[in-house]
Amino acid sequence: MTEPLNFDKASLLSLAFRGLAENDLREMATLTRLCTYPADHILCLEGAYEEIFYIIADGNAVITKKISEEEGERVLRIAGKGDLVGEMALIQNSPRSATVRATTELTVLEMGKKDFETMLSRSPSMAINIIRTTLDRILENDQMAIRDLQKNNKVLRQLDRNKMEFIQVAAHELRTPLTIVKGYVNVLGSFPELQENAALKEVMEGIIKGSERMHEVVNTMLDVTRIENEQLRISPAPVPLKRILHELSGDFRKAVEDRNIEIIVEQDEDTPAINADPSLIQKALYHLIINAIKFTPDGGKVILRSRPVLMDNHAPGVELSIQDTGIGLDAEHHELVFEKFYQVGNVSIHSSGKTSFKGGGPGAGLAIVRGVARAHGGKVWVESKGHDEVNFPGCTFYLHLPIDPPRH
Repeated sequence: MTEPLNFDKASLLSLAFRGLAENDLREMATLTRLCTYPADHILCLEGAYEEIFYIIADGNAVITKKISEEEGERVLRIAGKGDLVGEMALIQNSPRSATVRATTELTVLEMGKKDFETMLSRSPSMAINIIRTTLDRILENDQMAIRDLQKNNKVLRQLDRNKMEFIQVAAHELRTPLTIVKGYVNVLGSFPELQENAALKEVMEGIIKGSERMHEVVNTMLDVTRIENEQLRISPAPVPLKRILHELSGDFRKAVEDRNIEIIVEQDEDTPAINADPSLIQKALYHLIINAIKFTPDGGKVILRSRPVLMDNHAPGVELSIQDTGIGLDAEHHELVFEKFYQVGNVSIHSSGKTSFKGGGPGAGLAIVRGVARAHGGKVWVESKGHDEVNFPGCTFYLHLPIDPPRH
């Protein structure tokens, strides 16, 4: 730091505080000192508690903010003659929100925190000037942030489209060879030699089970792409919900017996049949039940309920709920779990079984449920007291569907 020569403090202050009375300018001038710093000198360090307020008299400084470890620092603005630097941290008694670094030799007027607070209390005009300057700066930063968000969102939308197109192509490409494999396996399974050989028969059953699981994953991927591309079209027909719930609970009997999970069906006698797409409704309920089984430990319960309700628009509808005694879900995930491919927890430690405890999957089931609900003019949501793998608070997923879907 060097002492500068022949700078008129009052004239410099008048650039920063336009309209400030002469006596205020003179008083402020007596409380400041002129200092000159070399290029690359840091006046303010982001995150540090510092007690100096600066007014640039000559030269330039760059103001930057660290966004993240990956993105590094972002330039917010370039400050020049007459600009205020570091005032907000003093006003708020907070650490510096950005770093200010000299890009040239820099001469500044410096004022300590106590003198700065004294001047603010004595001079309403100075306080108003600083507020106006700060608000303009906040607005400028907000506009910059909005432009950055718009640019990033455009890139993310394109990446998402590319991802969905790849998934759609990959799923279609996998579907054909999987169908061929299943066909040949079924043909082989009909040979008496295989039927009589217990070891080979077990191998064939494993191949069939694996190919069916892969086929199911491929179909799930295609369902997600149809929902994402708004190609999910419903073909309404009467849907007997009571019967579907009972049938689905029976379909999972083997899986839940292996894990000692009890599936309970409790249906209100007045549960109505609805006009909906039967295959899509069955698919949505299937994914909800699979989800409940996955996150319920051995020995737990899954309860399927149905009852008549009034929708948000007071139209008659039905409520289907799937309650489990599982590990629960923290509030921060209550909306995100319905996003495609969203996974809660560490995916690498999940097992691969479809109904095994915390079993892995593509993370598409609940996204399909939401897509089916929206296509029918309904909604889906989850309620849980939080994640707890000791006390097992569980989750309850609610699916509301109208008696008659909207006409598209």
